Amino acid sequence: MTTIKKDTIVEDYHGTKVRDPYRWLEDPDSDQSIEWGNWMKQRSDTYFSETTTRDTDRKRLEELWNFPKYFVLKQINDLLYYQKNDGLQNQAILFQKDGDTETVVLDPNTLSEDGTVAMTNFSFSKDGKYLAYATSTHGSDWQEIRVRDLETSQDLEDHIQYVKFTSITWAPDSSGFFYSRFPEPGTVLPEDESNFNKVFFHQLGAIQDADQLIHEQPEDKELMFSTFLSDDDKYLCLYVFLGTATENRFYIRPINSNAPFTRLLNQADAEYLYVTNKDDVFYFKTDLNTPNGKIIAIDLANPDSSNWKEVIPEQADVIDFVLFLQDKLVIALLHDAHHQLHVYDIDGAYSHPIKLPILGSITDMTRSKETNEIYFGVTSFLSPTIVFNYKMESKELQVFAESEIPFDTSLYVTEQVFYTSKDGTRVPMFVTHRKGLTLHGENPVILYGYGGFNVNMTPSFNPAVLRWIEKGGIYAVAVLRGGTEYGEEWHRAGMLENKQNVFDDFIAAGEWLISNNYTKKEKLSIMGGSNGGLLVAACMVQRPDLYGAVICRVPVIDMLRYHKFTIGRYWIPEYGSADNPAQFPFLYAYSPLHNIQEGVKYPPVLIATAESDDRVVPAHAKKFAATLMEKADKASTIVLRLEAKAGHGLGKPTAKVIEEWVDFYAFLEKELD
Repeated sequence: MTTIKKDTIVEDYHGTKVRDPYRWLEDPDSDQSIEWGNWMKQRSDTYFSETTTRDTDRKRLEELWNFPKYFVLKQINDLLYYQKNDGLQNQAILFQKDGDTETVVLDPNTLSEDGTVAMTNFSFSKDGKYLAYATSTHGSDWQEIRVRDLETSQDLEDHIQYVKFTSITWAPDSSGFFYSRFPEPGTVLPEDESNFNKVFFHQLGAIQDADQLIHEQPEDKELMFSTFLSDDDKYLCLYVFLGTATENRFYIRPINSNAPFTRLLNQADAEYLYVTNKDDVFYFKTDLNTPNGKIIAIDLANPDSSNWKEVIPEQADVIDFVLFLQDKLVIALLHDAHHQLHVYDIDGAYSHPIKLPILGSITDMTRSKETNEIYFGVTSFLSPTIVFNYKMESKELQVFAESEIPFDTSLYVTEQVFYTSKDGTRVPMFVTHRKGLTLHGENPVILYGYGGFNVNMTPSFNPAVLRWIEKGGIYAVAVLRGGTEYGEEWHRAGMLENKQNVFDDFIAAGEWLISNNYTKKEKLSIMGGSNGGLLVAACMVQRPDLYGAVICRVPVIDMLRYHKFTIGRYWIPEYGSADNPAQFPFLYAYSPLHNIQEGVKYPPVLIATAESDDRVVPAHAKKFAATLMEKADKASTIVLRLEAKAGHGLGKPTAKVIEEWVDFYAFLEKELD
């Protein structure tokens, strides 16, 4: 492709003129966009054909991935249900266990030949007879719900469409379930296809058009709803969200009522997460006036905030989540970005800790009311999820499922270090490497970060990282502002007009690794995806001198137009909007697309996106690559990896995940020498 089209579009943002020469790449179906994409794919294929490590890395990654992976189980009546991946299966399989007998309930690998149809959500009916499950194709956020009869192992004719981000809430009598959905495409303007969310009840055996409308708020078309039942099955509850804002509303009505919902918490002034209820007294975890969280009780008969009761006050550590079981509250605290478990009585009195065997993260937690026990998973950078069973009465902790991995983790260690950001803020970082590492400044490093949307960067396991550290690399994860590892204040310090703090934190992490002789700038690579893709792109543009390589995955890049695509408007509470004259200046100041400088030699960058990504559309990555190729010093290496039959990462099959990491490591081997 010898010449690349450039639009003459110039937008006026509150008096600032901004060129947008590659807007034509926003249309993925135009002939020119397809031709350009094919050309970039040819360039990418040529680049990777000249690397030498792909076959070796692929073989070793397949070995490292080939171990059983267990998910936290659920107990339904007397039966146990859990997901497990034997090793290299593209999708985990859902099993039922009755005593010592293990039976396949649903194998998503049979839903497509290439593993690109994934089960993304599932819910069992109260009587244990039915499984409602949602599937996504090619990583799309759009999902479909079907129902399986657990006695016959056959799907019913029920078929629900036009859903994403929905809960599935069965009625107490198992006659059907509540869910939320968006308008059928074509019935509203294209820009409203992710607006006008509504709650419906689906009666088993009925067609979707017959589903009963339960709740809608067309006057607030951007609100979204998530349903669940109260612990006593007496109330249907609604979480009400505006995009990705932390603050939510909470509505409620008796399960057998057709009356409008009572808008119990309707100010959207804080996060309110249901814990349990004792008759008409409802318990919530909230961060109202307490950034680290607290537990409160609200009596439906006296719901005014002046009558709220504080059950467990704010702690020094963040209350991450709470599970109620038989008059006990199991509380997970975040202490310096790793979890600790503590048990309280329902009246707030402290009972005892549950000591975790490793410093890590809790992946999930479920409860069994019948047996008064909980199941939870714990993972770390060097340990895949171990599933534990804890008996509340005897305080006995047992391993339910544990993987044996083809890797000697005893030779490696994870350290937690702390460094100082630009404004003096103390920031944690996890550093994983071989024991006895020599700090001579020559070690290759992957520095990973995210920094946004109150997503916590606690320890997590990735088989691909084992390949990196066994080759002598260091894997570092910076715990940036924008998450809630230190409460809502930590989140707010990394959003909207404070977003630059996140980039400063990440830049300081790289500088710390260099100044402490872990590596040098030529050996320092940075990696991030989605909001983390924005992170590494912004840091690359701001400090091109600091990095030896950049892996920018499914990134948000155009901060002036991100909200105009698919669900981008959901992120306005986090980022702001260029349409707002007060918010445009800080978005324009860091938007990676708009801060690429003429003639600068940027570090080698691999921009990875997927053709079916309907969350962060590929146009971000494409416009970034095109602008870099136009403006950057011609010696700059710019590789755009366009993946087919894949989305933002939701349900990505194992084979595709491995192939992606094969390319990442080929890129790093070449560019970090």
